[in-house]
Amino acid sequence: MPIPIFTVDAFTGRPFRGNPAGVCLLNGPAEEQWMQAVAREMNLSETAFLFPVEDGFRLRWFTPLVEVELCGHATLASAHILWEEGILEEREKARFHTLSGLLTAERDGDWIVMDFPAREDQPVASPEGLAEALWIRPTYVGKTIYDYLVEVDSEETVRGMAPDMKALRDIPARGFIVTSRSGSGEFDFVSRFFAPAVGVDEDPVTGSAHSSLGPYWMRALGKNEFTAYQASDRGGILRVRVEGDRVRIGGQAVTVMSGRLMDFR
Repeated sequence: MPIPIFTVDAFTGRPFRGNPAGVCLLNGPAEEQWMQAVAREMNLSETAFLFPVEDGFRLRWFTPLVEVELCGHATLASAHILWEEGILEEREKARFHTLSGLLTAERDGDWIVMDFPAREDQPVASPEGLAEALWIRPTYVGKTIYDYLVEVDSEETVRGMAPDMKALRDIPARGFIVTSRSGSGEFDFVSRFFAPAVGVDEDPVTGSAHSSLGPYWMRALGKNEFTAYQASDRGGILRVRVEGDRVRIGGQAVTVMSGRLMDFR
């Protein structure tokens, strides 16, 4: 039978902004090779695959090249579809069993708030070639379990970056978070995220990066609640709150496409 599949723009309240994610609703487990092929066909930064289990949903995420251990925008998109399609009641909490443990999401008016593990960075020496690949002068370099976190001097520097993606692929890491304080009073900080090694040159809005950005800016700014902007071409707004070893990441979502995937398994 055909499989329901959706494209959802995450971390935005407007279509064609934020970060598009695929959401594929399954009845049960699927072969990894098939999910990877579907993600390659969707050709979005991530496609989520989920199916019901006893206490929630099993959730996995694939880029066009690889499976990833944590993805924020496709989790947000998955929760959005569960409520929009009536699979969950509006006041029910979405519970996802993932490679990063149990993740949850709940509605807060027009927003969805996810509960993610904090992924704090540790200061490190800048790896060889990083500054040259990013074409910037870092004021700070840290390393999380997945990514390098790089602070620069201004929002203008973040927005104006044009990294050398080929050079970034040669530096071992899932991705590279580049951030600065915001130059306006509307946001606390801005960021961009580059992950060419996993097939995503620039991710438009990256929820998982904010599980590291939240703790980082809590140390830098002395508070635990933020409004953040990811300054890609599509752009996206996030609400971030650090609570101990967890980070609550909020965003909006809009379904822009729904269809049926033919089951060639």
